[in-house]
Amino acid sequence: MELCADELLAAQRGDREAAGKLVEENAGLIWSVVRRYFGRGVDADDLYQLGCVGFLKAIEGFDPDYGTRFSTYAVPKIAGEIRRFLRDDGAVKVSRGIKEQAARIAAVRYRLQQSLGREPTLSELSEETGLEAEEIAFAETAAGPTESLQRQSGEEGFSLELVLGDAEAEEKMLERVNLRSLVEKLPEREKKVVLLRFYHGLTQQQTADLLAVSQVQVSRLERRAVDRLREWMIE
Repeated sequence: MELCADELLAAQRGDREAAGKLVEENAGLIWSVVRRYFGRGVDADDLYQLGCVGFLKAIEGFDPDYGTRFSTYAVPKIAGEIRRFLRDDGAVKVSRGIKEQAARIAAVRYRLQQSLGREPTLSELSEETGLEAEEIAFAETAAGPTESLQRQSGEEGFSLELVLGDAEAEEKMLERVNLRSLVEKLPEREKKVVLLRFYHGLTQQQTADLLAVSQVQVSRLERRAVDRLREWMIE
């Protein structure tokens, strides 16, 4: 199923209702990718939520003028988001070729940012790199950098490091224990909120939409999770 151009444009401009509707309408597409990663030790619903994150990123990055079908661009974006999670979890390794491709894309993206004074479009990246849209989508997502407490999350522009305390405290914590193992200790709903908010950069409202809860509930879950992590940091 292809996206309605008006809905896609609205979603790209920040219309949450339009984005949520597109996710619902394309649930079948997302599940078709998610099923490839069953049996990797991750719950199917968690994989689906990761797939939704990839789908939302596909909406954000898609360039209608490029001439490719949205689904052609979205599938590797969805797969890449799942593979990045599994890579960080140790279940999947990203090949050297993909890493090199991602590095080349990043260099071209930076150069175009400097020369154009804005983010390059997908068609511009494709022309400069000689890669197809789906190749760019997969490489950028699957081989993206492992994110940490220092990553700024969503439109609010704050990081988990700033929420938890000073950088020195985080550094001491990271010397003692892997960040992921701390997050894994959280209750399931709090863990999902932390992963979506601080690892995947979603806003509280986007997280609420994916988890089918209110933004207020996400805020409460996030606060409880942060309080737990802060306590564990000083133990």
